[in-house]
Amino acid sequence: MPRQNTSQRLHETLGQIIAAAKPGDQLKSEPELARQLGVARATLREAMRTFEAQGLIYRKQGSGTFVTRPTQIIDTGLEVLESIETLARRIGLPVAMGELRISQHPANNDEAIGLGILPGATVLHLSRVILAEGHPVAYLIDILPDDVLSSDDLVSGFTGSVLDLLIKRGTPVLVSSRTEITAVNASPEVARSLGIQRGDVLLHFTAYLYAETSRVIDYSFSYFLPGYFRFHVVRRIHQ
Repeated sequence: MPRQNTSQRLHETLGQIIAAAKPGDQLKSEPELARQLGVARATLREAMRTFEAQGLIYRKQGSGTFVTRPTQIIDTGLEVLESIETLARRIGLPVAMGELRISQHPANNDEAIGLGILPGATVLHLSRVILAEGHPVAYLIDILPDDVLSSDDLVSGFTGSVLDLLIKRGTPVLVSSRTEITAVNASPEVARSLGIQRGDVLLHFTAYLYAETSRVIDYSFSYFLPGYFRFHVVRRIHQ
């Protein structure tokens, strides 16, 4: 049988299995499912990533693969910078901050270049998980000069968005953000934080937040779990 037909048939059968399950149900283990479908584990894993990207299943490290169907998707344009919390609130999607880690350390070379500061200058490093409907959907990392934000600013009232915190405070005045968008494989740290398999594909934003002085005040990395987010850009025709 041609490979394309075999792949199509595998996707159809796997799709039927997922559709027949309820949100929260655990699928059979990969070896069992591969035997049932008569395919190699590598072939099955490749097919399952398609359904992961659609937000229909998620793989939890050390536990297995579970069926999930987001009740709502954050669908937004990229022309205006807004936090996940703001976008979720607009559609009534409950989100919360999971594990938060805060540290201060001397900036390494990459951080210094990103922020336009000298290597060794003290920076504040925040990493946290964002939950939607109780499930991890994003992993966020922000690196800021310690004169912009300190750990004392995060003692109370911080819900996960550095952007919202800075906007509410009103200083420094924010003007723009430059964002680089790529698809990446989850590193061990990110996979552990999101409860997924190492190497799973995620949407990745690297962003530079600028103040009115043209200074970069926030160098950030955002990892989004496919299925809960749909980003788009509206472009005009050049004439």
